[in-house]
Amino acid sequence: MQRRTFLCALVLALFTFQAIPVAAVDEGMWTFNNVPRADIKKKYGFEVTDEWLRKVQLASVRFPNGSGSFVSPNGLVLTNYHIVEKAIGDASTAEKDYAKEGFVARTQAEELRAPDLFIDVLMSIEDVTDRVNAALNDNMSPAAANVARGAAIRAIEADSTQATGLRSDVVTLYQGGLYNLYRYKRYDDIRVAFVPEFQAAFFGGDPDNFNFPRFNIDMALVRVYENGQPLKVENYFKWSKTGVRDGELVFVTGHPGSTARLDTVANLESLRDTSIPLILRMLRSRQQALKAYMAQGEEQNRRAENELNSVENSIKVYKGQVEGLQDPKVMARKRQEEQALQKSVAADAKRQKAYGDAWDAIAKGRKNLAAYERERRFFDLNAGFYTPLFGYARTLVRLADENLKPDSERLPEYTNARRAGLEAVLFSTPPFYEDLEKRKLASSLAFLQSEYGANSDFAKKVLKGKTPDARAAELIDGSKLKDVEYRRQLARGGRQAIDDAHDPMIELARSVDKEARAVHKRYDEEVVAVERANYAKIARALFEEQGTSLYPDATFTLRLSYGAVKGYRENGKVVPPFTTLGGLYARSNQYHHAFPYNLPPRWTSKRAVINPRTPFNFVSTNDITGGNSGSPTINKNRELVGLIFDGNIQSIVGDFEYDETVNRSISVDARGMMEILRKVFKADNLANELLRG
Repeated sequence: MQRRTFLCALVLALFTFQAIPVAAVDEGMWTFNNVPRADIKKKYGFEVTDEWLRKVQLASVRFPNGSGSFVSPNGLVLTNYHIVEKAIGDASTAEKDYAKEGFVARTQAEELRAPDLFIDVLMSIEDVTDRVNAALNDNMSPAAANVARGAAIRAIEADSTQATGLRSDVVTLYQGGLYNLYRYKRYDDIRVAFVPEFQAAFFGGDPDNFNFPRFNIDMALVRVYENGQPLKVENYFKWSKTGVRDGELVFVTGHPGSTARLDTVANLESLRDTSIPLILRMLRSRQQALKAYMAQGEEQNRRAENELNSVENSIKVYKGQVEGLQDPKVMARKRQEEQALQKSVAADAKRQKAYGDAWDAIAKGRKNLAAYERERRFFDLNAGFYTPLFGYARTLVRLADENLKPDSERLPEYTNARRAGLEAVLFSTPPFYEDLEKRKLASSLAFLQSEYGANSDFAKKVLKGKTPDARAAELIDGSKLKDVEYRRQLARGGRQAIDDAHDPMIELARSVDKEARAVHKRYDEEVVAVERANYAKIARALFEEQGTSLYPDATFTLRLSYGAVKGYRENGKVVPPFTTLGGLYARSNQYHHAFPYNLPPRWTSKRAVINPRTPFNFVSTNDITGGNSGSPTINKNRELVGLIFDGNIQSIVGDFEYDETVNRSISVDARGMMEILRKVFKADNLANELLRG
């Protein structure tokens, strides 16, 4: 990954004390109740109205792992292939491999059910900051304040859910500076209408990932049903018939997962030196295990392919992040901006008293985290237990205990307001391949052993004197948690059922739960609670000078970014903003059709009928991050002109900063998608539905 200095305006990192006009750059992932309308109008001459925002909001959807949008009045949703990749893998068999062959539903009756998929549509946003903060007082310790804050949040969510019937989440913004209540309507009858072949969706594979030029058809169409019928949708994005031009204003509406642009230098150093290196070691151990399993044969390759793609993508992201944070120029810039804000606060005695200790408090918590981050990752975040069976076991063990507590005192994910989401995962029925799960679990047990040492108390407790392979086989073979009805039985039976289960995976989860809860509590009290209180101080200091002209870090909630279709310079060369379908075939020829630049047979047979000048992928200055996968790229008329599927290599460090000169989001062009639907797949039924709107 290339290293570079910050070229963004001071406001970008949220630590400067001099207000810089946001319109200077196309930067920010803006909440829908705080869109910089004046700046958009000043730079692009377009006025964002309340009606425009409302229609865009209601046309946008959230998947469990990304974003999407309604693109027809009959419930058709556009997203990325990689958002529904698991559903496609689950629906495939050795005899019918949809990932290899692609899939087109010629009629609605042919659409494939995706039982584990659901979407959420944001219905409303309400500021509940005063309600949350009313539960606090100045005499509370950070830990006590965190408990009180959590109880207030759970009460707000429960009241809202009961009053509206909608999923209700209190979202922390500006690291505790604001709290907003987001209400969603959930739809859980999702059926796949179209996916291309995996090889076309991921053409170029890992070498081209996070790079440009790109030549991918990373798209999927699913349909939402309600009461057995296609959902009737009033707000959707009409398909653009003319596409987008170089320099044109475009918007991206989606659900960016998380960013850390508000983080202090001490926080970033903790990520760089402690957390991310451990995560990378874990991911690489999983990568090796999956590759070894896939090398056994074609069917093993099919079973593990989706998981390996996810792991390798994560490795590239974290590797890029740690390299960015190792750049001394980057950290020097962050330190300079942080010191500027501290100097501004120190110049006023009242502000210094109110906010001046925030940075030291955060630094202390992060410094102490180094001593137990490994335990947090292994005990609480399951780094050593790489199989869904352990996740089921831990959920059931904790569910039995948490159900005995008042709702306000439970862990957040076990409250009544969030029970539906927990049960959706616990009672899901994805394919389960015992040989794959044994390989995965054995690899993570070996990773645990290597990190702690074979003679450590933790390794001995978990492995019970056996090798990682033998212990993994014992756990997988002996557990009845593979049966969803057994999981339902244990969930209904409560603590007595758990006590009587004698299931080895349940016993493993119970054996480490005390330590897991303890390290979770320590992290909550020493890091989460401290940072909630002290980042809120930093946010208030910023608000006093800049107000809400600052956007909050991403929180996997609906955001709007604006920008323009625009190329960039890389290694002294101009990178044009568009690629074409002709370029796709040329790139395949360039590498002699060898993997990962080989095209599926259907594509090679249709080359003569495809217009090679059709725009295929394009880049824009829109500010995005993970979670934006599947986001629509729209023009000012709310027409769909593209589909976000990636960023360029320079965008990986975007969790911490944004640089408009090189940071680019990558979309599949609407014109390319339409050409492929009609001429490669002959999916005229879907193409006509999209164009009719």
